[in-house]
Amino acid sequence: MAGNSFGQLFKLTTFGESHGKALGGVIDGCPAGIVLDLDKIQEELNRRKPGQSAIVTQRKEPDTVEIYSGIFEGKTTGTPIGFAIHNTNQKSKDYSHIKDSYRPSHADYVYDIKYGFRDYRGGGRSSARETASRVVAGAIAKQFLSDIKINAFVSQVGAMKLDKPYQDLDFSKIESNAVRCPDTEMAQKMEDYIKSIKKEGDTIGGVITCVIQNVPIGLGEPVFDKLHARLGEAMLSINAVKGFEYGSGFAGVAMKGSEHNDAFNTDGTTKTNRSGGIQGGISNGMDIYFSVAFKPVATVLQSYETINKEGEKVTTQGKGRHDPCVVPRAVPIVEAMAALVLADYSLLARTNKI
Repeated sequence: MAGNSFGQLFKLTTFGESHGKALGGVIDGCPAGIVLDLDKIQEELNRRKPGQSAIVTQRKEPDTVEIYSGIFEGKTTGTPIGFAIHNTNQKSKDYSHIKDSYRPSHADYVYDIKYGFRDYRGGGRSSARETASRVVAGAIAKQFLSDIKINAFVSQVGAMKLDKPYQDLDFSKIESNAVRCPDTEMAQKMEDYIKSIKKEGDTIGGVITCVIQNVPIGLGEPVFDKLHARLGEAMLSINAVKGFEYGSGFAGVAMKGSEHNDAFNTDGTTKTNRSGGIQGGISNGMDIYFSVAFKPVATVLQSYETINKEGEKVTTQGKGRHDPCVVPRAVPIVEAMAALVLADYSLLARTNKI
């Protein structure tokens, strides 16, 4: 299986399965001399881990990261950073009912056809549990990018949408509720809705918005390695993601060019920021903001019709511990992938000119 690495200079390779002994990764290219706060790395993992509230999967995993290399006396050494997160609460028997059948909208069928074999326990490599490794790497990247601020939050659950511009939101409230929405009133509505969906044995999708501030001018490469293209690749690599837009996004098509253009101030900043902080594929110093759409979790705890390995129609029912809505736990994953992109491009920017 190819495609387990991300990045050019700041590069992450992940390994492991949902119900294997451990998940982990190797970070190659992290510069030496970065002072790391290991507690902050664990805090990021705690934001992603299962069992943290009533509206997420109740799998109980401590998700404690163990770092094996690349750090000495609290600083990065410049050598590969190897780490692992051991699985402790697998319930593989919860998946025995799908050993010979395929869950709709999961990777089960295509994995079986492509590789001639699949790990049906939690989806194996296709499980969103793989993203725990990304969060560790992203937490390290964040500390490398200490001046850049990355804040993601839930802006929509189902049809419930937070319409306030991000400038009017207090990011300090993101972690004040289980949904990770910085608007207290909307957060409660979203939480109540997710609980009602969970009671039905069903799932619902949502949107995460991410705002990146204090980005220097010049990150990103023209043509094939545009900054927004790599951010899009990063976000679309996250499980259950169905859409990505930055800046004015799809709404911009309804505007005239004279309305959409970001006029300059004399200091090079712009009066508006419909470009989303990126022009010509390169950061322009304004805030980068984008939204990521997540589909409803495919596993529903209801009876459904599917096919088995013989192509016969069968009826089964979802079992096990699953998120009724993935977006609350995906917030730190979105931040982590954004951090990996910016760390990579920060290193690449050092090669642009003397």
